[in-house]
Amino acid sequence: MAGKKKVAEPGGRQAAYAARNRAALLKAGQEVLAEIGPSATIEQLAGHAQVSPTTIYKYFTNKDELFIQALGELWHAWISSAFAQSTTTDRLEAALTVARRLFRVKETHPLLGQVLHNTLKEMPDFFIEADEKTAKRVFSEFAAAGKIDGENFEQRFGLWTNMYLGLATSVHVTGVLTPDEADIGMGIALSIWGLSEAKAKKIISRPL
Repeated sequence: MAGKKKVAEPGGRQAAYAARNRAALLKAGQEVLAEIGPSATIEQLAGHAQVSPTTIYKYFTNKDELFIQALGELWHAWISSAFAQSTTTDRLEAALTVARRLFRVKETHPLLGQVLHNTLKEMPDFFIEADEKTAKRVFSEFAAAGKIDGENFEQRFGLWTNMYLGLATSVHVTGVLTPDEADIGMGIALSIWGLSEAKAKKIISRPL
């Protein structure tokens, strides 16, 4: 006797439909961030996604929430890819090499490069909010392992975040610094974490 064919649960279909719609809106958000930037209106975002603003509000509280998640998704996908290219087993060196790769991302990943340009130019807080929790967790792990100085961690992390934001802005927005010059700046700033000059030079001279 043939077994009964399993009928898909309506709730399962609805969840899959919602997931597809949400993913499509996040992709549209990334494209709008690249084309216009985070100052884009909900109407511009809806027009690009070919939906009504009401549809966006079904999945996100507001456009800022959508943009932050869209940037975060694009950012973390790139981070995973960049770490996969690492040739060192030292996690601190690997993380800082990834930070150097971001200075060159407009050549390797044009969409992310344009998103960073617009985001850093208009609303740098978006960039910070997209990665702050992950970055703070990673650096706290480095501090716990004794790889960096963890005393007054919050203050050091705040200084480091603003330093790196300034270097990224100088590369991707104003063009004041070349990626190589930003590497040197980052090497100097590693003193925030108590790294010696010799250690910093070793890290910023690693082949990418």
